[in-house]
Amino acid sequence: MNWITTLLGHLNYPTIFFLMMLESTVVPVPSELVVSPAAYHAASGSLNIWLVILFSTLGADLGATINYVVAYFVGRPLVYRFANSRLGHLCLLNQAKVEKSEKYFYDHGMVATITGRLIPGIRHLISIPAGLSKMHFGWFLLYTTLGAGVWNCILAALGWYLHAIVPEDQLNDKIMEYGDYIKYAIIGLVLIGVAYAALRHYMKKKK
Repeated sequence: MNWITTLLGHLNYPTIFFLMMLESTVVPVPSELVVSPAAYHAASGSLNIWLVILFSTLGADLGATINYVVAYFVGRPLVYRFANSRLGHLCLLNQAKVEKSEKYFYDHGMVATITGRLIPGIRHLISIPAGLSKMHFGWFLLYTTLGAGVWNCILAALGWYLHAIVPEDQLNDKIMEYGDYIKYAIIGLVLIGVAYAALRHYMKKKK
């Protein structure tokens, strides 16, 4: 999508908001290449780092809300039909990915709306099972904001850090390289947290 590439090359607050909104729906926009470069430019003084985080989180909230509302009202059969359609495939979507996000949501409850925002492959889809299950919108928005805010802070910190050590022409490659390390670390932490919560639940049940 050439127009997305153009927007990525001209980041300002409205484009950050718009691209992160798309990223939180089903349009394949990598958040790493939005928030981290914006933070990189903020480190040089052309943007404000706090506004970068704010607009990226608000955009993520709106995109997730769109997914939530659509899933809430159209239901599972139509969501699956879209996922299996040609347009769904162009958005890198399929039924297996939706089912994976549903399983994660139902296995971990409402807190999955927070932790799911941090996990690649699930992050932009976790709002769909929230809508399908008719989760209370207030809680959904709160948890989405917390999860998206944490993720955006991590990406912003990465971009700010890279400004001191990486020239701009190498920025995107370094973001993707460091981004992989961050993803693995987050997945590890989430798994540890889930295991700890499961162990506590088991011990309470045993008592």
